[in-house]
Amino acid sequence: MAKKSSEQITEEKKNEEKQLEPQEEVKQEDKKNKKKKIDSASTKKSGRKETGSDKIKDYEEQINELKEKYLRLSAEFDNYRKRTLKEKTDMLKSAGEETVIKVLPVLDDFERAMDSMTAAKDVDAVKAGVELIYNKFREVLIQQGLKEIAAMGEEFDTDKHEAITKIPAPEEDLKGKIVDVVEKGYYLNDKVIRYSKVIIGE
Repeated sequence: MAKKSSEQITEEKKNEEKQLEPQEEVKQEDKKNKKKKIDSASTKKSGRKETGSDKIKDYEEQINELKEKYLRLSAEFDNYRKRTLKEKTDMLKSAGEETVIKVLPVLDDFERAMDSMTAAKDVDAVKAGVELIYNKFREVLIQQGLKEIAAMGEEFDTDKHEAITKIPAPEEDLKGKIVDVVEKGYYLNDKVIRYSKVIIGE
């Protein structure tokens, strides 16, 4: 058997090394892939922990925001309540002021009438003057929403009338009805502010 020359041996070693190179590369690649998988798994685990922590922080921030909104709304409502109460009080004061201003001319008329009564000799003139003042005063009250409650000859109604007593009805058709009014009742803007005091026939 012929001996191989040193050159042939060297060539064969090179060929063997070339054949082994791909295998080594595959092994190195496998190691890299495994390392990547391990790193990826570790990253995922770490990511899950960070996500949970982030969620807790988010919830805390949301809770704080809600608390701040609640406090702001509470303060705004309290300011609104105080403002509306003040406006209502001012409105009532203004309404009373307006009524008094409209009644003042009637007061002036009464004072003039009283001054004239001391020297007046014509009773009819004084009577006419008082009637004018009365009508003027009544008109002012009507403009403010005052309205007389109908009572005389009406069916007795506890929502509008207050019975003082009962007397025999002067006529048959007046039984159970109002036969006399002791004191007139009034509405103010459709609300009863004073009941009519009446006498009922029986």
